Order: sequence, then structure tokens, then C-alpha cells
Amino acid sequence: MNKNTQSIFNKKLLLVAIKINVSAAIEEDLKNIDKTSDILPKKIKGVAKIYVKQAAILCGSPWVDNCFHQIDKDIRIVWHFSEGSKIKTGDEICTISGNYNRILMGERIAINFLQTLSATASTSNLINLKIKRYKARLFDTRKTIPGLRVAQKYAVYVGGAFNQRFGLYDKVLIKENHIKSIGSVSQILKIAKKKYSLKDVQIEVENLKEFKEAIDLGATNILLDNFSLKELTKAVQINKKKAVLEASGDIDINNVIDFAKTKVDRISIGALTKNIKAVDFSMSIRIK
Repeated sequence: MNKNTQSIFNKKLLLVAIKINVSAAIEEDLKNIDKTSDILPKKIKGVAKIYVKQAAILCGSPWVDNCFHQIDKDIRIVWHFSEGSKIKTGDEICTISGNYNRILMGERIAINFLQTLSATASTSNLINLKIKRYKARLFDTRKTIPGLRVAQKYAVYVGGAFNQRFGLYDKVLIKENHIKSIGSVSQILKIAKKKYSLKDVQIEVENLKEFKEAIDLGATNILLDNFSLKELTKAVQINKKKAVLEASGDIDINNVIDFAKTKVDRISIGALTKNIKAVDFSMSIRIK
């Protein structure tokens, strides 16, 4: 779990997101019946164990708990690792006991959440460790799986990286296409200043000319989009700590250290949430 920054999540926000995510997933997979489990005896008790088949950061246990409890409140889950733990091939993650059929109903739904959120957390952790010795902090973006924005941002946090805005509703982010509608960085910042404090505004710039415009007008949070390493280094020198500088665009695990070495404040990477590869989990079950 991320120990280096205060979480932007509160208990209510997470509980609401978990319930909505799980309810949608149950409706998608079960609706009102599991036709396969329905042919099995109804009152058999079972004990299931979820195992991981590769090294990862565990994330998603609250979604798993809610999944089984929405299906059957009497199902009991015992976790053998805490959220954010490092897990390795063959580890037994949790034990699930209750109605055999009901456990089977939740198997795929629960593992889908585990494999996706653990993948997001693991990717975040891996890249974050690469730049830990440098000034730059690793941030997520809005490039998330539709419907799983809160879940994936939570997973990024669990993996040790940092969260930005949840959506368009909670922060101002002026991007290239917004600027095109007004004409220039200077013009749109002047308009934005009439409605918001520039402390609450992030503006994206495409080159050093636009960057200098933003600095001159007092921008305090600037996104340097697709800047070369040379341009980025120059921007840091010009900035002299006036604004928070964030590098973004074509940054991945292979080149992230090069960007961190420029002494930029933040690095945002969409791949934390959009280019993930599911962590491999499986469940075995026996009659109790």
C-alpha cells in the first residue's frame, strides 16, 4: 500500500464504487440464475481456495468480499494476505466457505476483479520502483476501463503511485483541443482566471513557446505533452520551480528513468491503467 501520500479516497466513495461495480458484474454474468450451478444439488457446503500463478501486488479484496456477500451473505472469506501485499507464484490468497453452488456463482466475477486490479497495482508498483530515487512522482491518468475509474485509481494507489483528478468534474484540465477553440494558451488562461484560481487549473502545452506563455501568465500546474527529453530539461530550467511540471506522452517502463532524470516534478503514464496484463488467479473447490 502507498505509504508516501495521503489517499484521495474516503470510505464512502470506495463503498459506493465497490457496490456499483459488483452489482453491474453480477447482473452481467448471472442476472437471476446460474443455469449450470442450478443442475447441482442445492444444499452442499463447499470450501474454495484462490491461488495466484505469478508474482504480483494483491489488489481487489474488497470487491471480492462484496461479490460473494451480494450473492450469499452467509459465505465466509478468510484472507491470507492483506491488500497491497507482495504475492508470489503458488500462494494461497484466501479461503472461501459456504454454499457450494453460490461460491461457484461468484468465482469468475470475483477473479475478474482480482486479476484486473492486481494487474493495475502491479504495473504501478513496478514503474514506481524504477523512479523511486528521483524527484519525479508517478501519476495516473483518466485512461481507465469504463466503469472502473475509482477501482483502477484505487489500485494505482495500492501499487504505490499517485492519483490525479477522478474526472472532468473535479479539476480543470485545459488541453490542446480546448486551446484550439479559443486561439492560444494566453487567451484561454486569461478566460480561466476569471472563473477559477490558477492553483486549480492544469494546462497542457505542446512546445516551449506555449510553455513560456503559460509561465508568464502565472500557470502553476503545467502538463508538458510529448516533449523530448531535451525540451523537458529546458522547460525545467526555465521554470525555476514556479509551476509544477508534469511530463506525459510516450512514456513507459523502458524510458521512464530518462524522463525522471530531467528533474520534472511529475510523470503521468496512461499505461498504468490501460495497458495492463491480467494477473493469473485460479480457484479450486471441494465439498466440505
